[in-house]
Amino acid sequence: MSLRSHSRRGLLAAALSTTVLAASLALPAQAQEPKRGGTLVLGSTQTARHLNGAVQSGAATAVPSTQLFASPLRFDDKWNPQPYLAEKWTLAPDGKSLTLNLRKGAVFHDGKPITSEDVAFTIMAIKANHPFQTMLGPVEKVETPDPQTAIIRMSAPHPAIVLAMSPALCPILPKHIYGDGQDLKSHPRNGNGLVGSGPFKLVEFTPGQRIVMERFDKFFLPGKPYLDKVIINVSPDSSSLLLGLERGDIQMMPFVSIPAELRRLKDDAQILLTPRGYEGIGPINWLAFNLERKPLSDVAVRKAIAHAIDRQFIAKTLMGGFATPAEGPLVPSSPFATTELVRYPTDLKKAAALLDAAGHKAGAGGERFKLTIDYFPGADDQQKTVAEYVRAQLKKIGITVEVRASADFPAWAKRLASHDFDLSMDLVWNWGDPIIGVHRTYLSTNIKPIIWTNTQSYRNPKVDDLLNSAGGLLDATQRRAYYATFQKIVTDELPILFINVVPYHTAVNRKVANVPMSIWGPMSPYDEVYFK
Repeated sequence: MSLRSHSRRGLLAAALSTTVLAASLALPAQAQEPKRGGTLVLGSTQTARHLNGAVQSGAATAVPSTQLFASPLRFDDKWNPQPYLAEKWTLAPDGKSLTLNLRKGAVFHDGKPITSEDVAFTIMAIKANHPFQTMLGPVEKVETPDPQTAIIRMSAPHPAIVLAMSPALCPILPKHIYGDGQDLKSHPRNGNGLVGSGPFKLVEFTPGQRIVMERFDKFFLPGKPYLDKVIINVSPDSSSLLLGLERGDIQMMPFVSIPAELRRLKDDAQILLTPRGYEGIGPINWLAFNLERKPLSDVAVRKAIAHAIDRQFIAKTLMGGFATPAEGPLVPSSPFATTELVRYPTDLKKAAALLDAAGHKAGAGGERFKLTIDYFPGADDQQKTVAEYVRAQLKKIGITVEVRASADFPAWAKRLASHDFDLSMDLVWNWGDPIIGVHRTYLSTNIKPIIWTNTQSYRNPKVDDLLNSAGGLLDATQRRAYYATFQKIVTDELPILFINVVPYHTAVNRKVANVPMSIWGPMSPYDEVYFK
């Protein structure tokens, strides 16, 4: 069965099922009995500011957060929801309430019981603080009729609510720690001193260097986790991490995308290299336009730029053949992706003609105008390399481009959030359901001074209506129709030029069993991982 068939079936099950009873997580079966003990060391180039995934998105926070906090549900590799902290759940037929029935006896790392009050506190805290405002947008309140029952009440049907209960999106926080009135985004217990609800508890957090987590012996799933410890070693130098993986000092590296490294790891008999586990993440590499600035406010100029960029060349040559071109706002594996898109085949003559017609005639030396291009630091293969290629291509049609480097991620994010850019490369995730990861980029109501919102300042009332309507429908066929129209409009108006699907892979020592390969891959709990 195709990946798209798997995705469609799973998302529909998540959105439309009414009662789901407890079942074991359907990860790949292993021939041997799991062994207890051992330390799993991960290598990562991503630096977490803190470890509270309830108020922060992204892999740097999500990988440790999903070990330290439990979520109500988890998902298998076919998009099917599975029990986790909630042993069963019920989505009302009208889609306006989700009832979670929590396991009895579950406790936080400090021994305090996990109750529906903690779930209610967390849901409302995420709604108020998480950057994905559409994820829990319709949620009005959470009722707690008893300590094991939480009922999420919504103002409208919300087809993404079950997926929103995933590990990286809904870490259950202890109300007795975080309900003290302090700002959750800067709470002192977001790092050292953190009290979680997951399979591992925090031992050490040294930002930019190391995160150490050890088995929580009172975890609510008996006998789990199998590992003694999970350690995340952080370094901006991926080559040094790669050497550690080859030596065996590091056993796992998620989010590997550098072509040279992928080629090298592919030939290592001691390493399993797999692209599985990123279906829910849905990463796209794209070129964003600031529509508030001339001449980029003119769609003809944006289309000229699109015709100058050869995405096949980027995918095959710059990405070493590991990537695939992206032509729309949804990754091809999404059940809501369409092939009815406006496309821009590479054509430098057509690009130049569009610029001429838009009134941007070439002047002395062939220059028409100047632009700057920024790029997300820390992912040079997807970002800096493509930015330099864009610069070279646009020079061929008379556009002079200055590539601007940022000192670090916060510096780049500040530029984007304050809309202080012309063009910028970016790497953005679909996050499973368009409501969670796609709406935020295109809704005019989400033009904010915050990274990964509508920083392009794109405004189209019809797109707002399409997305808001699709976000309130439970019927997947109807949703697909709305999203198909949305995708055609967006690829015609080009607030963003989509470049490629990021070729994320997980590289892991073959001694490691039960490698996380659910739709959330490395952003899943590692409670079932063990050493053979």
